[in-house]
Amino acid sequence: MASSEQIKALLLSHLAKDEERFLSVALQMAAHEARSGHGKLAQELREIVDKAKKQGKSSPPVPISKGLKDSSGLLYATTPHFRLTDLITKNDVTDKLVRVIREQRHISKLKNHGLSPRRKLLLVGPPGTGKTFTASVLASELGYPLFQVRLDAVITKFMGESSAKLRQVFDAIREVRGIYFFDEFDALGSQRTTPNDVGEARRILNSFLQMIEQDDSNSVIICATNHAEILDYALFRRFDDVIQYQLPEKSEIVILLKNRLQPYVTKRFPWSNLATKAIGLSSAEITLAAEDAIKELLIHEYKTISPNIIELAINDRREMSYQKHR
Repeated sequence: MASSEQIKALLLSHLAKDEERFLSVALQMAAHEARSGHGKLAQELREIVDKAKKQGKSSPPVPISKGLKDSSGLLYATTPHFRLTDLITKNDVTDKLVRVIREQRHISKLKNHGLSPRRKLLLVGPPGTGKTFTASVLASELGYPLFQVRLDAVITKFMGESSAKLRQVFDAIREVRGIYFFDEFDALGSQRTTPNDVGEARRILNSFLQMIEQDDSNSVIICATNHAEILDYALFRRFDDVIQYQLPEKSEIVILLKNRLQPYVTKRFPWSNLATKAIGLSSAEITLAAEDAIKELLIHEYKTISPNIIELAINDRREMSYQKHR
């Protein structure tokens, strides 16, 4: 027989009109029945799912995120289409993300043994190093919608209103399974003892601490910050994983440049030299520099992009980065 978690997941996905998740759970149940020796039932379930998928192609599904976003104004919903291989980062970061994906894909098995998968993540590191992109990658790999929490809408100047809005967000986290992304999280989670702290800020942080502690949904909560040093210490133990992002090293810069520029350059190209010149820039800045070089090629109708064009684009991005951090 199907597990209680599978039955609950089936009903919840039906209530949320999440057809993709509904069919995914149905296939998990078929696999469970096959392992239990119920081959005929497993085959019948697979045939039903295949039939449902064929029927679903004729009428595209309405995203479950649409009504949620429109009704509250607190969430911005998207359906990303990326893969983990699109994220260029350190091996230890990739390994931790692979572990999250693997545990999420085996959520029923883990819960049947009284275990919980990793689902509360804190991403820490400089701007442009892949924290936001990670949320998109995890959503795509797991087949979940991505909900970006609009902190500008959550945090207000009126006493008690921010906590009430935060409660709405956590209600959504419980009701609709997805990736919920709190960017620039330090706006919400700064230390309660900072000199400029006010009573309302403490109340918001206390509310968040309580809500994330009590949350036992199947959604994945991701918080990202560029300033881990100002986060309240009590936050860190609420997360299953704290993942550190860093500026790309030379080998990673080569991959970033090749991924974007390889179709536009000659076969013998000084990737290593250009990567050396880009050290100190973030992944986002390097990608933008590569795109600047492609624009030059298209506008001036060059046959290929020369190293000089890319070097100029890298220098421009470095100057912009310097001005931004002055």
